[in-house]
Amino acid sequence: MGILNGKTAVVTGSTSGIGLACARAFASAGANVVINGMGAPDDIERERAAIEREFAIKAIYSPADMTKPREITWLVAYTEDTFGSVDILVNNAGIQHVAPIEEFAPEKWDAIIAINLSAAFHAIRAAVPGMKKRGWGRIITTASAHSLVASPFKSAYVAAKHGIAGLTKTVALELARSKITCNCISPGYVWTPLVEKQIPNTMAARRMHRDEVISDVLLAAQPTKEFVTVEQVASLALFLCSDDAAQITGANLSMDGGWTAA
Repeated sequence: MGILNGKTAVVTGSTSGIGLACARAFASAGANVVINGMGAPDDIERERAAIEREFAIKAIYSPADMTKPREITWLVAYTEDTFGSVDILVNNAGIQHVAPIEEFAPEKWDAIIAINLSAAFHAIRAAVPGMKKRGWGRIITTASAHSLVASPFKSAYVAAKHGIAGLTKTVALELARSKITCNCISPGYVWTPLVEKQIPNTMAARRMHRDEVISDVLLAAQPTKEFVTVEQVASLALFLCSDDAAQITGANLSMDGGWTAA
């Protein structure tokens, strides 16, 4: 019997990467899941159907746009209407843009803040009343090592992730006596297909071997010189949903190979 039997998890930005790994982890523990995000419809349906088939739970897909507060609120309401509850909320949707501050397009700033920060606020705001009513809930947000340290040319992303850290603490304090925890996970560089695709071009541009690109370029800030895996992030998210993690709230949990230890 899974530790999440009878629970329902909503995971934004979950058609691939960390979000998909989280959805699969929750499903493996018995939860019904709602996945959300962008991608080719056939690919999304393949992943959704695979979750149902492999874990014998119910998985549905929502195309809710994380830049639109009304659609985020609808996502929570739709889940509650379909399954009866939103017990676990994972705010994972995110985008990135890199540019010097004087060249950073305002529309890029607005989009990053909307998806990486404001979407979490709107989802939490919509999910908390039901969690309070039922007397149990888990709120988890994917932050980043950039919630703790900065890098050049990432002003919007760093600002949003620092904001997530503060939002997490505030919500945790407000809900401390409601049996609802609120935490964020801050990974370093995570191995994804998108990262893997960058390696050949970087090898050619810098005249470096594959191992040099990984160690000296992609993982320059990560002391272990190893990527975090999506499964490792998902395993931590699943643990945060367990009874053993009931007293972990308001935490920003680093998973960055020692990046922020210095």
